[in-house]
Amino acid sequence: MATRTARRPTTAPSPASPTRSARSTAAARSSSERLAESTPLRIIPLGGVGEIGKNMYVFEYGEDIVVVDCGLMFPDEEMFGIDLVVPDVTYLRERREAVRAFIITHAHEDHVGGLPYVLPDFPGVPIYASTLARGLLSNKVKEHHLTNNPMLALEAGETVTVGPFTVTAFRIGHSIPDAMGLIIRTPVGIVVHTGDFKFDHTPVDGKPSDFHALAKVGEEGVLCLLSDSTRAENPGYTPSERTVGEAFREIMEPLDGRVIVATFASNIARVQQVFDAARSFERKVAVVGRSMEQNVRIATELGYLEYPQSQLIAKDQIRSTPSDRLVIATTGAQGEPMAGLARMANRDHRWVEIEPGDTVIVSASPIPGNEEYVARTIDNLFKQGANVIYHAIRHAHVSGHASQEELKLMLNLTRPKYFIPMHGEFRMLVQHGRLAAEVGVAAENILIVENGQPVEFRADGTARRGQPVSSGYVFVDGLSVGEVGDVVLRDRRALAADGMFLVVVTVDKQTGRVIGEPEIVTRGFVDDLSDPVIGAAAKRVLHAIARPEEHTSEVALLKTQIKDGLSRYLYEQTKRRPMVFPVVVEV
Repeated sequence: MATRTARRPTTAPSPASPTRSARSTAAARSSSERLAESTPLRIIPLGGVGEIGKNMYVFEYGEDIVVVDCGLMFPDEEMFGIDLVVPDVTYLRERREAVRAFIITHAHEDHVGGLPYVLPDFPGVPIYASTLARGLLSNKVKEHHLTNNPMLALEAGETVTVGPFTVTAFRIGHSIPDAMGLIIRTPVGIVVHTGDFKFDHTPVDGKPSDFHALAKVGEEGVLCLLSDSTRAENPGYTPSERTVGEAFREIMEPLDGRVIVATFASNIARVQQVFDAARSFERKVAVVGRSMEQNVRIATELGYLEYPQSQLIAKDQIRSTPSDRLVIATTGAQGEPMAGLARMANRDHRWVEIEPGDTVIVSASPIPGNEEYVARTIDNLFKQGANVIYHAIRHAHVSGHASQEELKLMLNLTRPKYFIPMHGEFRMLVQHGRLAAEVGVAAENILIVENGQPVEFRADGTARRGQPVSSGYVFVDGLSVGEVGDVVLRDRRALAADGMFLVVVTVDKQTGRVIGEPEIVTRGFVDDLSDPVIGAAAKRVLHAIARPEEHTSEVALLKTQIKDGLSRYLYEQTKRRPMVFPVVVEV
């Protein structure tokens, strides 16, 4: 337990001076009270506000910081070559001595995936998480050779004290077991952080949300509620996860061919439904995809997945198992190019080749920004002869996030004075704010913020927005973290849009005269160097650096003249702006 303790005095106080001791105690109490009155609680989102992914929320009081979640986000189509996006933790890095703990609400990638890239800056800082989250995190920690951050248990119903914060976890429904919300007691009031949630009354694991804890803290008085906004635009209630299992059975019952189910590797409840549905029709289950295999193994070892041992078969048994007796669970429901389903669709999978008669169930809805990848994967599966069941034609997926009526129920149970919608794109936050107003939260107390925007709460119950802090994207590109910035991405976009144009000019070092003809190499611009534009471009290069008389060459000036003259010419002729790279060789 990361509890700070005061140092004991090295000498005992004199028994002959009770008045001085009483005055000292009173003075210390008065000083402490003044500190509480003057020190605000700062809540700062570093990710997860105005976007889907890379959730990270900072709770700061005085010289103590607790961080809730540390997720990643998958890149959009404009982030060429980027593998992952993680939060910018410059603000935390500058205050690393104040960071007391990371607390994890659940083990989805958008809440824990950033930890391997952030933890090296915070050696020794503990991570509090549930059993399943610790189990799934253990692989990440090992892969990144991180050994300096102890992982400590925090289960639903348990309380830990971290500096001035007393944090109680409560069970909440979601699409992964052990999902938790947090009741954070601070010197200025109680804050409730819902985590990702929905109110599923028939959860697959039989553990419903802890309504009692929410109602009880609502009676105590909640200063601020931070609540999941992902489905704030959707009316009604989100269906129970059990409905997915029923859909799986309805789809599988008439089929004679193989069934391939694609879902998130971390969606353990969904994987359990795959096993259950397959068992109903005496089908074996094969699990493919590195992350899926790891998560199934860990969840099975920890008791979160239950199935007969004989039902799970190895990958090398897929081809020898009759098609009408096989279900394959794989990754790639978001169309990720390197994931299992996309590889199958592209005939690039080592163990599974799509055959006519296969039925593929895409058990997920596209994350905003991934629609094109998902559509391309589905098209390729159809081309291979598979029958694909996806979100647009039949629901074999339900969200793990609350719809409008559940969001209202959360607000009514906790009855917060202030409300900060989180975890959603900006329009979702606005809609969630409107729901809060409908159930009675004062309009001026609904705080819709952006990443890096602190909200400061004081002991007198007032709140205000603070000065923005550093926030944004840190790009993971291969083994590099943060080395690729906006300038590099801009160059990659330019290369993708208009290609590149490299021209090599040889000049006499003494006179600056051009020797021979310029050599031109293009990529993504034209593929025929005999094109008239190329020949004219060579002449334009010679004209740009022509000299009326001999003089000593200046390489930097020559490069500028070549680039400016050639860029203007190429745009005039083609209305395109390839990146021009002049190379001047002196001889």
